[in-house]
Amino acid sequence: MDRLSEILIAKALDGLSMRASVIAQNIANANSQSYAPQKVTFEDELRAAANQGEDAVHRVEPRISEVEGRPAVGDMRLDLEMAGASQTSIRYAALVDILNRQMQIT
Repeated sequence: MDRLSEILIAKALDGLSMRASVIAQNIANANSQSYAPQKVTFEDELRAAANQGEDAVHRVEPRISEVEGRPAVGDMRLDLEMAGASQTSIRYAALVDILNRQMQIT
């Protein structure tokens, strides 16, 4: 595996880890009146940086922002949050599996 791929995977794992944490906070605070649901974005910026090289990838940081169109108290879609948690977990496991296989090869 080339160095750029390793850096990309590490950055993606960082972003997915942060996303898992934010989703857990969203779920835990679903019924809190003053809580604003959040989301984590990094994929588009990481994809663009990949074409610019290692230095650009190193500069990519996941971003936390409030969910647009904030739902009213009690209207948060817990099913969608749980689906997001599941999707994040699957992506994280896939990337770890890729790293594991690479380490077994070398």
